[in-house]
This record gives sequence, C-alpha cells and structure tokens, in this order.
Amino acid sequence: MKKVIFFLLITFTLSSFTAHKFYVSVTQIEYNKEQESLQIITRVFIDDIENVLKERYNDAILLDVKGDDLKINEYFKKYFTQKLKIKVNDKEVSFTFLGKEYEDDLVVCYLEIENIPSLETIEITNEILMDLFEEQQNIVHVKKENQRKSLILEKGKSEGLLNFSK
Repeated sequence: MKKVIFFLLITFTLSSFTAHKFYVSVTQIEYNKEQESLQIITRVFIDDIENVLKERYNDAILLDVKGDDLKINEYFKKYFTQKLKIKVNDKEVSFTFLGKEYEDDLVVCYLEIENIPSLETIEITNEILMDLFEEQQNIVHVKKENQRKSLILEKGKSEGLLNFSK
C-alpha cells in the first residue's frame, strides 16, 4: 500500500508542477509475453533533460513541443543508450528508441526490447540525469503479468535486480 501511495504522490507531483526543486524520473517496464518484448516508458522533466542534452551535445538545443528536428531524437537515443542498461536473465540486452512526446512539463520516451521469450530476472542500471543532478532519483516499475516490482535508484546506487521467478 505504501508503494501505491508513493507512486501516486510521485505521479501527481511529476504532472502538477512546472518549477520543481527535486529531481526524479519514472520508468515503467512491462513484459509483453505474446510479443516477447519489454515495453518501456520513461518520463523526465523537459527542463532537466534539455539541460543535460545541452551540456553533453549542443548548447543550442531547445526542446520544442511544436516540432523538434530529427537530431534531437538522435541525442535522446545516444544519451539513453549510455545511461540506461538492462540485463534480462543475466544477459545484456539493447533497446530500440521508438520516439518521444511532450506531456505538460514532461518528455515521455518510448523504448522497446524485442526477443525476450521469458522474464525471470531483470537488472537495471538507470543513471539518467545523475550526471547533472546529485539529488536525482530514478524510480523504476516493472510489471510481468500480475506481478509488479519497483526500484528507487540514485547516485551511488544506480543499479538494481528484480527476480520474477520466485
């Protein structure tokens, strides 16, 4: 019950404030047995991800809900590939960056990992925005059928393992 309340609080907070004094992202990973894939949605604050992309790639970057250029998607893909690592059943897997959209003050990014015939364990390293913000926390929710497990990752503890075989 505490996890549900915490998740609702974070979700409400993420979608309610434009100026914020905390640094958090939420990543949802759902195992789709029929498609043998992991479907991933990551939500981050627009201003935070814009700042990190400016610092790492191009200080002229401006995330614009009316239409980014294709180079912006390449920056997202490159950054996520460096900062988000996933192992399924002890095997490192790579994701496809499908795209993004803007939702109020958030960027919602869509990723997918294919060819996952089963999900017994998942190890996640999520260092998104940790290179820019010391206080950054990355919340990860993983769902397999009726099981749901979560991690809170932060600088110094950016990796976690979830076991679905028990």
